Amino acid sequence: MSEEKPTYDPTFLHARREALIIFAVWVLALIWAVPYCYFNGYDIDTANLKTVWGVPAWVFWGIVAPWLAANVFTFWFCFSYMADDDLGEETE
Repeated sequence: MSEEKPTYDPTFLHARREALIIFAVWVLALIWAVPYCYFNGYDIDTANLKTVWGVPAWVFWGIVAPWLAANVFTFWFCFSYMADDDLGEETE
């Protein structure tokens, strides 16, 4: 019994590829933010707390910087990478 390879709609393939890219970037941000904040935010000496723009440095580099990078990526991804697919004829 031979198995036939399924053929997928190109719209599905584009959507799946875009979803996988977004998920991968989310995982990268998670892998950066959680350990960075854990190792730099706990057991710190508040007398020598470093700040960046008035925010504790560990919050800036662990939360704010990845958040800003994710926003830049999102704008690039949405306006440059994603493409509209033809969904067929519209029925009335």
